[in-house]
Amino acid sequence: MVSTLYVYGVLFLQASTQMDIRSLLSSMGLLARIVVGILFILSIYSFGVMIDRALMYSAARKQSRVFVQQVAGALREGKLDEAISIAERNKKSHIAKVVATGLSEFQSASQQVSDAEVIDAAKRGLERSVAIVHAEMKRGLSALATIGSTAPFVGLFGTVVGIINAFKGIQAEKATGLSAVAGGIAEALVTTAFGLLVAVPAVWAYNYFTNKVEAFDVEMDNSSMELINYFILRRGGKK
Repeated sequence: MVSTLYVYGVLFLQASTQMDIRSLLSSMGLLARIVVGILFILSIYSFGVMIDRALMYSAARKQSRVFVQQVAGALREGKLDEAISIAERNKKSHIAKVVATGLSEFQSASQQVSDAEVIDAAKRGLERSVAIVHAEMKRGLSALATIGSTAPFVGLFGTVVGIINAFKGIQAEKATGLSAVAGGIAEALVTTAFGLLVAVPAVWAYNYFTNKVEAFDVEMDNSSMELINYFILRRGGKK
């Protein structure tokens, strides 16, 4: 294995002294160009998802800090309408979305006689809201996981095709030696390098954003439990 990698490295270095990236791409076969094009599209898409998720999570974190500080005072004073309006002003906050749904369900169910029915309705509303927000937070992450796991194989496919073309060239030209296969091997290794260049950032970003979503889930679950406790105390205080 080590000797094979060494030979590939020698071939790639020898080819790189004879051609730059532009000339290497122009000398690629049609199938290798298609592979590089697919990898380029996957790279653009994955970076788009990374930027979108980073902006969304940053906004959710910032607005949640503001929302928690503002809504605490409104809930202490029993101003549910004001708390809902505060949540609507912080629409990018994951906690605000959950709390707004819970408050709305509690208000709509408050006309019922049974306290248990009111609390159950609020719980169901909070659970639905947490599930919806969780799905919104995870949007695009499955694509990053797919790109991270498949991009190396797409590059490997181009590598196999490049090596086959290199040996076909040897057979056609009846030539031997490293110089006869250097161009084909270099073409093959370029597709592998592109595949890894696309896959590695996608995998890193997927793991990083998945940890972020898990932290958001914990915050939403804690907020839901605290809101349920607030509803129980509020209903008990009215008796």
